[in-house]
Amino acid sequence: MKKYLFLLVALGVFLNWHKIRDEFAPPPDFSAAHEEGVVLYATTWCGYCAKTREFFKKHNIAYVEYDIEKSTEGRAQYDQLRGSGIPLVMIDGEVLRGYNPSKMKQLLNIQ
Repeated sequence: MKKYLFLLVALGVFLNWHKIRDEFAPPPDFSAAHEEGVVLYATTWCGYCAKTREFFKKHNIAYVEYDIEKSTEGRAQYDQLRGSGIPLVMIDGEVLRGYNPSKMKQLLNIQ
């Protein structure tokens, strides 16, 4: 029984490692450097990046975009945010990994 409990705890830690890590060493807030408060790290070929752009356009959200394949500054910021997939969105210091419209609505106070 203790082995199963240990495995469940280990799995929980593994699946939530980025959240746990960010509690003790929060990522830098690159969104604070931009008046918009929203930064998108993306590529031109990514379908979910396109959906994120459409979401921002639909809700009239001003944002700054870095193409991580073309922008050295954008790639450096993406790496510092421990990016491991795209899109990566930063809204007022909060990092969102992947396309998550419900979380974006929550952070942007959209109904």
